[in-house]
Amino acid sequence: MALAAGCAGRPEAPILQAPGLESAQTSARLEAVLPAEVLILGEQHDAAEHQQIQQQVVALLAARGTLAALALEMADTGASTSALKPSATEQQVRNALAWNDKGWPWATYGPAVMTAVRAGVPVLGANLPRALMPARMADSRLDQQLPGPALKAQQQLMRTGHCNLLPESQVTPMARLQIAKDITMANTLAQAALPGKTVLLLAGSGHADRQLGVPQHLPADVKAKAVRLRAGGAATSDKAEAFDAVWETPALPEKDYCAGLDKQLAPKK
Repeated sequence: MALAAGCAGRPEAPILQAPGLESAQTSARLEAVLPAEVLILGEQHDAAEHQQIQQQVVALLAARGTLAALALEMADTGASTSALKPSATEQQVRNALAWNDKGWPWATYGPAVMTAVRAGVPVLGANLPRALMPARMADSRLDQQLPGPALKAQQQLMRTGHCNLLPESQVTPMARLQIAKDITMANTLAQAALPGKTVLLLAGSGHADRQLGVPQHLPADVKAKAVRLRAGGAATSDKAEAFDAVWETPALPEKDYCAGLDKQLAPKK
């Protein structure tokens, strides 16, 4: 579930280019996880510093000429900017990606996207299209796509991620949906991989988990690194092996993410 924030007037997203964008800390962190054919940055969707770091990583890799593609949870698989020129307008880019500004504010993600476009790097939608979600939620074959303990852990995350308010009958379908999204993202990354370059995926931190998320579904011969961007003080049950690295960022103001969720999950009358 994306944590959406409004953006008044749809301002043009500021585009920053390397080397001016380079953050010494981000550069050093990036060096520590490279080389990688696939790099997954798992964000907290409402942490603005996470999107700033993502833009920095895009710029750093693009400046080296090693960014094969930028893949996004925020757009559906099949959507691509590959037919656009580096000079394309933001509206053209949003159209090419069929951008959902309500779910994923362009003001938040546009800077990273446009940094890739300006560098001549294709931006790819990587997520499962909404039209396919009901079928995936009913597909019991997806229960076999994670080892037993990992499947149980994924199902438990569906419970806790919905503040233990999700009806038990919906836990398995929601876990299947998460797995289907991870498989779709993994397929997008594998298809975009190029020798000597890095495909970068921007997604929520759950998708980056090596034991439960996208890395589980990548071909064994693809060298992937998974990074969690974690706001200081964020509750976590991460195991050490869940990520190749955790990049800490400043704490966010306390927020009750469960407030009002019971009404959202209540059956429609």
